[in-house]
Amino acid sequence: MTRAFVGTSGWAYASWKQKFYPADTKAKDLLRHYATRLRTNEVNYTFNHLPTQRNIDSWTEQTPEDFVFALKASQYITHIKKLQEPATTLAPFFDAVRPLGARLGPILFQTPPWLKRNDELLSMFVVALPDDARCAIEVRDPSWYAEDVYALLRARNVALVHAEGERAPSPLETIGRTADFAYLRLRAREGYDAAAVATWAERLRAVRATGKDVYAYFRHDDDGSNGLAAEALRDALA
Repeated sequence: MTRAFVGTSGWAYASWKQKFYPADTKAKDLLRHYATRLRTNEVNYTFNHLPTQRNIDSWTEQTPEDFVFALKASQYITHIKKLQEPATTLAPFFDAVRPLGARLGPILFQTPPWLKRNDELLSMFVVALPDDARCAIEVRDPSWYAEDVYALLRARNVALVHAEGERAPSPLETIGRTADFAYLRLRAREGYDAAAVATWAERLRAVRATGKDVYAYFRHDDDGSNGLAAEALRDALA
């Protein structure tokens, strides 16, 4: 039985009150309420900060045991070192996030948009990734979309991220092709109406039919409409 994890990117948005959060929800309770409606979230905080044990304890206390956090990998790994020296850059990040235990979902590595295809660099990086973690990579230059790159990812069970609405999303046909799971970032600025949700539900049902899990995260919009879209997609895939 495959699984579908659908949520949003982040949760700490006061502007979502009324439409997604009750109007009287306090800032400290936003995650707690979010977790009553959706069971996964993509965390951008970890791009800029290694989580502390206090962060981990807070996230764990506010979510049920079956909640899953997808974490954006540190910018030190992806933007400062640009995937180089993974033997030294990866360990501190994974040491910091492993205390999430069963709540630890995929790790998203988002490369800078100016980083062009480099198969030697990619091979060195994916070989260094831990075997016991689901990892996904979002490359943002079209030069990466090539069969040899897909083969490198497939050899290490690394998902190629499809980021709809971004400058250079991966081809639709690559979704779910390089790993035993698919990772989607649904970031179209016009939002997701019922027809758009239905289109994605159909696509992701096809991916699940091949025996793969699916992770899908909607962009943090202004008023929480994407939180409702996430619920609609989750229900369509249930």
